[in-house]
Amino acid sequence: MTEQSHHPALSTEQQAALTSGGDFWHTRALPEAGVEGIMLTDGPHGLRKQPENGDALGIGTSEPSTCYPPACALGSSWDPALAERVGRAIALEAVAKNVSVVLGPGVNIKRSPLGGRNFEYLSEDPLLTARIGAALVHGVQSRGVGTSLKHFAVNSQETDRLRVSAEVDERTLREIYLPAFEHIVTTARPTTVMAAYNAVNGVPAARNHWLLTELLRGEWGFDGLVVSDWGAVADRVASLAAGLDLEMPPSRREAQVVAAVEDGSLDPAALDAAARRVLELLERTAAARVPGGSYDEDEHHALARAVAAQCAVLLKNDGGLLPLAPDGTGTIAVVGEFARSPRFQGGGSSHVVPTRLDTALDAIRATVTDPERIRFAPGFTLDGTADPALVAEAVEAVRAARHAVLFLGLPETHESEGFDRTDIDLPADQLALLDAVTAAARASGADVTVVLSNGAPVRLTPWQDRVGAVLEGWLLGQAGGSALARLLFGLDNPSGRLAETIPLRLEDNPSHLHFPGADGKVHYGEGVYVGYRYYDTLGLPVAHPFGHGLSYTTFGYDGLEVTPTGDNRFDVSFTVTNTGTRAGAEVAQLYVHECAPRLRRPEHELKGFAKVHLEPGESARLTITLDGRSFAHWSVRDHRWRVEGGEFELRIGASSRDLRLRTTVGCPGDGYVPGLTAESTLGEWLADPVGAQIIGAAMRPMAESIGISADDPIATTMGGSLPVGRIPAFVDSVTPEDIERLVAAHRELTAARAAEARAGAGRV
Repeated sequence: MTEQSHHPALSTEQQAALTSGGDFWHTRALPEAGVEGIMLTDGPHGLRKQPENGDALGIGTSEPSTCYPPACALGSSWDPALAERVGRAIALEAVAKNVSVVLGPGVNIKRSPLGGRNFEYLSEDPLLTARIGAALVHGVQSRGVGTSLKHFAVNSQETDRLRVSAEVDERTLREIYLPAFEHIVTTARPTTVMAAYNAVNGVPAARNHWLLTELLRGEWGFDGLVVSDWGAVADRVASLAAGLDLEMPPSRREAQVVAAVEDGSLDPAALDAAARRVLELLERTAAARVPGGSYDEDEHHALARAVAAQCAVLLKNDGGLLPLAPDGTGTIAVVGEFARSPRFQGGGSSHVVPTRLDTALDAIRATVTDPERIRFAPGFTLDGTADPALVAEAVEAVRAARHAVLFLGLPETHESEGFDRTDIDLPADQLALLDAVTAAARASGADVTVVLSNGAPVRLTPWQDRVGAVLEGWLLGQAGGSALARLLFGLDNPSGRLAETIPLRLEDNPSHLHFPGADGKVHYGEGVYVGYRYYDTLGLPVAHPFGHGLSYTTFGYDGLEVTPTGDNRFDVSFTVTNTGTRAGAEVAQLYVHECAPRLRRPEHELKGFAKVHLEPGESARLTITLDGRSFAHWSVRDHRWRVEGGEFELRIGASSRDLRLRTTVGCPGDGYVPGLTAESTLGEWLADPVGAQIIGAAMRPMAESIGISADDPIATTMGGSLPVGRIPAFVDSVTPEDIERLVAAHRELTAARAAEARAGAGRV
């Protein structure tokens, strides 16, 4: 057996074994080498720990754990501190259950509302996703439990998910689909990153050297372990060579790895590094395996309820219809099967068996002073079968009521891991019920409130115009029913904000013509124009904009001040005041707009936010810090982040379309001077100070000889777009060697000036 330098106690065979799982949920134990196996479980909104002797994969058979609001709801909280509390609580349960790694959070971008797994992801915006995701990682890892940042990368659909190649241009990757991973890796140091099923630009993520080694480890400095999504590894040797450390679940292909090392087709150092990282994972999560861990189920259920109340979004509230009065009079018709059979999480591998389950119907009855005021009618069945008798019963209840609260949404059969949605409509039987109920309410004078339960947006038009209030509940976890009751009756104030735009119709979504692709490829043809970046740039009408959410109170903004703190850095301060009569929370959002961009950019982009809880009449002074990345774009030409000098407008408000304060700042830029080459145009040479100096008087006749004259703008434009390396084809007196000397001279002079600048910066 071949011995390796870093682990003299481990043979090549043992290292190969260590880098593949021991079983479906455990790493490989090597008792003869003193190496234990550790348990990983699905998450990320609770533990899906399978019984040790039970079905390893069976959905719904895991040990009971607290089911917190899934990511689709948690993202709408816009509250990193709250997310960190959830992470800490999940970690307590993991320690109590001897779980070393929780497989989450999921931080992929919601490219399309059709994404079947959107309920596991946080937002359509990379900054919001990054901040909430980092907080979850900090929370879980604060107690020594590991996390698994997933799914790396560009995992935005379930259709053909094990094979499809996401075809994404470089700028879109860097500006939309990678920043959340980058931020969390560089600020929260997750213990593991999970390689996705899909390919990225033709190369499967689980054996993508650029993704796993050059970018993740080289550029971002990731020092943890890369694990595969379950079953994502098709070529064990190629994956190890690319930077994948742990294959899950085991494929029993260790002999292939050993043979590859022995015949030289796999560098022994790659296997050695992977085995070392598995051992380091065991060390980093040792605190998770201390015996005696416990947690209070009641406290965790109460936390789940408090979190749920912060996540629901009040979309509409005409005439202050909500909140309802707990001690009021008049019958309240509660309509909809979801009121007693809650849809509280998504389907698939993240399905948590809850420790208990609150229903909205029970909570509403417990909240009102007189439970006899509540009349319930299911209205529809969860299997989607139309039942006229149920509709008739609901109509009768509404006719006798002062208020109707209609619980609608998507059954689990409509959105789950494994498939994408095909539309964004509510089920037909629910729409028929809605039509009947609103007609009856209109005839009897009853008010109608709709409460939604869904993991991704549903179409609200045209029916939302026929109801007085709409409360978007998303999926709120095991305590969502009681949280909804508290919101409906004003015991809590809605303070969630949309983490994704709700379009008027599916066809308006920027990915509509490309999603989900075909023949093994999906082209991200909308580029950086994802979500509000698209809708706001084109000024398209939407049902509700990104960041939107109403409250039972009102907020005012004033006192905007901007303080420069360094090159391309600013502290942006302003005051938010609760101008209403109830305590509540506001999410102040800061968007950046480049006034005269050289490259086409979205109208504005979220670059900071702050959530603040205020009593009536109370004010808070908020400060949001912007740095160079807040103003940067990814340059495909230079393959780097660029901040180009110029003016940027800072826009502050309550949504991407409710902007209250504005001011303009000037950024000096990053000072980067791109190198000029033979493929750089004459115009670029003349616009560059060093390039213009080199060309000098000798190039002016050359420019004139190909038709460039200051008096002829058309000719100037045509000639200015000519790469200098092509000039010899038009001017006999200029040779390719002349062009090579120009490029060399520019390189030397630019380097000399940079050296002088560095020397000057060191002098006092």
